[in-house]
Amino acid sequence: AQTDSLKVKDGGKNLLKVSLTSLALNTYSFSYERKIANKISLGIGYRVMPEGGLPFKSNLESIIDDPETFKHVDDLKTGNTAITPEIKFYFGKGVFRGFYIAPFARFAKYTAKLGTFEYEYDHPVDGPTTETIPLNGELKTTTGGLLFGAQWKLSKIVYLDWSILGPQYGTSKGFLQGTKALSPEEQDALRDELEDLEIPMVDTEVTVDSKGARADFDGPWAGIRASIGLAFRF
Repeated sequence: AQTDSLKVKDGGKNLLKVSLTSLALNTYSFSYERKIANKISLGIGYRVMPEGGLPFKSNLESIIDDPETFKHVDDLKTGNTAITPEIKFYFGKGVFRGFYIAPFARFAKYTAKLGTFEYEYDHPVDGPTTETIPLNGELKTTTGGLLFGAQWKLSKIVYLDWSILGPQYGTSKGFLQGTKALSPEEQDALRDELEDLEIPMVDTEVTVDSKGARADFDGPWAGIRASIGLAFRF
C-alpha cells in the first residue's frame, strides 16, 4: 500500500511538453519523454514551422554583407520540420525534476521559395535585358549536441521546463532549382549570378542548361537550442 501511495504522489512515467517561446516565432514544438530509470528519461521532439518569411531579417542583413545576396534572402519564403531524439539525465530529487543534461540528435528539413530570381544579360538585339527565373529548393541538416536545462514541478501534473543552452553542430545539404527555357546568353549570365551568391561556409555547385538552373549546397551546420516550455505528466 505504501509503494502504491508513492507511485500516485510521484505521478506517471510520461511527460508531454509544448514550447511556449517557439509560438512567438510562428513555430509549433512538442516533445514526449518516458521515464526509463530513477533519474533518466528518453524523449523525442517534433517541430514544425509553416511556410512564411524569415524571422529576424535584420540580423541576417548584418551577417550577409552583399546587398545582392540579401535582396534574394529578403524575398525568401521558408518553412521547416525537425525530429529530435534525446536522452536526459536529471540531477534533482528524481526524474523530470531539477537540473539536467541531454545529449541529442536533430534531423531537420527546410523548404525555400525565392520567388523570382533576377539576372541581367546582353540580348543579341535588344541589348542589356533583365529577366527572372522562379527558384525553389530544400535543405536537410543532421546535427548532434548537448542540452543543458532545468525543470520544476508546479503541481501534481504540471511542470515548467527551461532549456537553457543546447549547442549543436553537424552537416547540411540542399539545393535551389528553377525551370525555364534559356538562351546561351541567358545561361552564361544566370550562371555568373548564381556563382556570385555569397553564402558563408557553404560550398556551391551551379549547373545551368537550356532547360533551367540548379545550385547545390553542401557545408557545415550549427545552431543553438533554447526554450521555455510547459509540461504535463501522466
